[in-house]
Amino acid sequence: MYPFLLDLHRAGRGHGLAACQLRYRVRGYNDGDPVADVEWALAEIAERHGDVPVCLVGHSMGARSVLRAAGGDQVLAVAALAPWLPPGEPVDQLGGRTVVIAHGTRDRVTSPAGSLAYALAAHDRAERLCRFEVARSGHAMLERLGVWQRLVRRTVLPALGIGSWDAGLARAFSLPAPDACRVPL
Repeated sequence: MYPFLLDLHRAGRGHGLAACQLRYRVRGYNDGDPVADVEWALAEIAERHGDVPVCLVGHSMGARSVLRAAGGDQVLAVAALAPWLPPGEPVDQLGGRTVVIAHGTRDRVTSPAGSLAYALAAHDRAERLCRFEVARSGHAMLERLGVWQRLVRRTVLPALGIGSWDAGLARAFSLPAPDACRVPL
């Protein structure tokens, strides 16, 4: 995630954006609670920076964690990249939030079908939601890294009030659920 952190720092520093990276206390989802780590980080951000808007970005297990932690008071948006989303994941915490999900079409580690099912279930709960299918890209996001980075930047900056939504995202948000959840990228 470090390239994403640097990219957001460069793009937003002139507008007062603080980009932070969380290192989870334990490795894996089953040996600890990474959602608690995200909630701890949100409390630290509030303590250090006050009542500021936050956009969470996560990959794989981290994407699952930030989606679950999206109900935090200061969270406005979530960008979930190649999320690990088994059946039964909650969606109520996404109410009033902007959600952008992206999954590589060649991902063999986490399920693109799982993120599609989640996006369809969450579409009407979130304030706005879209899901992109990143062609020719796998789980590690190494193929087409620039595409992934641009999507994150295009999500985070306007979600935090730095600029406006570009035409592609605005269009994706306006589509009916079946189309909004399968936008090619």
